[in-house]
Amino acid sequence: MPELPEVETLRRGLEPFLVGARIDGVTLNRPDLRFPFPPGLAQAVTGQSVLSVGRRAKYLLFTLSGGQTLLSHLGMTGSWRFADRTVDAPRYHATGAAPRHDHMVWDISHPDHGHSHLIYADPRRFGFIDLYGDPSESPYLAGLGPEPLGNDFNATRLALAFMSKKAPIKAALLDQRVVAGLGNIYVSEALYRSHILPTVPAGALVDEAGAPRPALEALVVAVRDVLNAAIVAGGSTLRDFRNAEGASGYFQHNFLVYDREDEPCPTPLCPGHITRIVQSGRSSFFCPLCQKASWPA
Repeated sequence: MPELPEVETLRRGLEPFLVGARIDGVTLNRPDLRFPFPPGLAQAVTGQSVLSVGRRAKYLLFTLSGGQTLLSHLGMTGSWRFADRTVDAPRYHATGAAPRHDHMVWDISHPDHGHSHLIYADPRRFGFIDLYGDPSESPYLAGLGPEPLGNDFNATRLALAFMSKKAPIKAALLDQRVVAGLGNIYVSEALYRSHILPTVPAGALVDEAGAPRPALEALVVAVRDVLNAAIVAGGSTLRDFRNAEGASGYFQHNFLVYDREDEPCPTPLCPGHITRIVQSGRSSFFCPLCQKASWPA
């Protein structure tokens, strides 16, 4: 499933060509994805301009000139891509049928970039689209924690959330109420970089006075570093992710532990090998020698 770096990569690819564009028409090639499209979606957004392309956690947010916001979750295989009319027109009009997995097509015009299609494709249809007059009305955005790349994400705030918490640190970080947008891949990578075992109780990273231990401070830095590096690399493509130009990400080539079971630990002089366990139905990868379970008081 695309995680925060993949969604942010897609947002950055869409923004320069979509902000300021007018939606001249919308074609829905099926009635639903994971959930039905909002009633009257095509009519509601046609004629509106896109004011901004934002992101909250793993959701894309398209702010429209009519005061509405369209929310998009990619699910496992969703993607948005631009296609030029001159190239794509035969695909849509010669046979009267769209490619099988192109479920929604926007016909857009931009004062600087001309006319094009913006296509939402989703082979497995686990993604979904919603439309709101105000993003605060969305149940998907309610209760989300701070953005891990924002100023509100810090060790002090995490210490408050983790105090006396017995849940494993990996599960705690995947709780979207604690921090928004973190996923399985990047949590595994951040825990390795901060030398913390994924099985450690989250509360062990907080001292008796409720202050963050140095390991928790290191974890915050590692989370930021991993996410920023992944965004620079265009995200990770393990199977399906594509950016707005249809290209794959490259950060999967920089994984230190994720999907590297039985490989030597990349830490210099460490004799360990990467181990895989399953936590809450998800694979965790770590070095049992480099990553620790306790720290001095």
